[in-house]
Amino acid sequence: MMIPMTQIYRLEQAIENVEALSLEEQETLINVVKRRLIEKRRDKIASNIAQSQLEYDSGKVFRGTIDEIMDELSK
Repeated sequence: MMIPMTQIYRLEQAIENVEALSLEEQETLINVVKRRLIEKRRDKIASNIAQSQLEYDSGKVFRGTIDEIMDELSK
């Protein structure tokens, strides 16, 4: 996977800015970023659940045993 040079430059700038912070500020930043990532993952999971529920409610999801699913796929 190739990363565009502009993205590499932005990342290098961000790292330099973080390194300019005190250790306490860096730890605070890490904790804030971790919490935000957790929130984003949680939001993505909630979105996937809502989408799955819509698909299930509209009949787009087949539910059954492995044998029933295999039979349905072979039709």
